[in-house]
Amino acid sequence: MSDQHIDPAGNTQAFRAFANAREQEVAAKPKKSPIVPIVIAVVAVIVIVGVAAFLLLQ
Repeated sequence: MSDQHIDPAGNTQAFRAFANAREQEVAAKPKKSPIVPIVIAVVAVIVIVGVAAFLLLQ
């Protein structure tokens, strides 16, 4: 008959390895710079203002 005992140390070690791997994965990702969305928003505002001015001056 097989032993039904589950070793909690094995589960804890597996969880710690998983948690540490996840932390390293998150830390390895480069931070996204907010410059690109800001530039896109500024360009969009300039285009909208330009189109509105063009339409009003005609």
